[in-house]
Amino acid sequence: MNLRPEQLAAHLDKPLAPLYVLHGNEPLLVLEAGDAVRAAARRQGYVEREVLVAGQGFKWTELQSAAGNLSLFGASKLVDLRIPNGKPGREGGEVLQRYARSLDDGVVTLVTLPELDWATRKAAWFGALAEAGIVVETNAPERDRLPDWIAQRLARQQQKAGPDALAFIADHVEGNLLAAHQEILKLGLLHPPGELTLDAVRDAILNVARYNVDTLRQSLLDGDAARCARLLEGLKGEGEAPLLVLWALTNEIRTLANLRQGLDEGQPLQGLLKAERVFDERRKHAIQRALPRLEGGVLRTAILHAAKIDRMIKGLAGGDVWDECLQLCLRLARDATPARR
Repeated sequence: MNLRPEQLAAHLDKPLAPLYVLHGNEPLLVLEAGDAVRAAARRQGYVEREVLVAGQGFKWTELQSAAGNLSLFGASKLVDLRIPNGKPGREGGEVLQRYARSLDDGVVTLVTLPELDWATRKAAWFGALAEAGIVVETNAPERDRLPDWIAQRLARQQQKAGPDALAFIADHVEGNLLAAHQEILKLGLLHPPGELTLDAVRDAILNVARYNVDTLRQSLLDGDAARCARLLEGLKGEGEAPLLVLWALTNEIRTLANLRQGLDEGQPLQGLLKAERVFDERRKHAIQRALPRLEGGVLRTAILHAAKIDRMIKGLAGGDVWDECLQLCLRLARDATPARR
């Protein structure tokens, strides 16, 4: 059974399920969800807890032993299994399948995983866990939802801020949710409950944003020119290799060009996405939003522009590489109307 993160708190007020599986792309949210399960287990009398970390050299027989070794007093127990790389291997996968089919009474098992790729989600061991227990996927909020997420966190400490202040915080913590959490807590220490002014937020918030090429690719698909400009400036400031940035942009443009050509020839989109190995649901949706505004000619011109930047990086042509990367992004964002600028 799949449970949305916002449903978890209400669920944990009821008798616990025998198995919980947590995964997602944001470690802070996965950790908080795990803390909520552990706290609920303590409240409901699961006084024993055994932590297992399935790293290199881990013996999977320890999992079944942990579930079976209850104290002499018959206390209920929480088995806290963590698989940091999300890959239990063949032996671990087989053990997890057997384990899911024979969950013990008096034992709650919490399995914590990182972000899972599409292949892992299809694995038999993950399917067995999902069928036997509660699965919660905790992903970082998308950029346009980040101000709302910040507002919810401020509300927990009885504070609120206007749209400008929320946008300011979001711009300065983008891609770094742990830092966002820390900055919000800092606002709670510096200011009393109530409304936070933009000036107060500016004085308190550090620029702790993290920039990466995957976020740049997403912004390119969204057609968000302002965000592309900010991300490129951040990547340049962090010393990212221009060749890696160009590769990310070019790879996305080529995918879009191939999809656009296939659509123009009357081929079904789902088949084209599969051929281009686009499996991530978030990326699929972004591509589907981008394609209607991108004509084949625009994409072919963008590929030629990328080739020019490649020559510049290799020293075969003159010019400012970072400025040309920005111009390339602007070329593809020109006709877009993203939700946030």
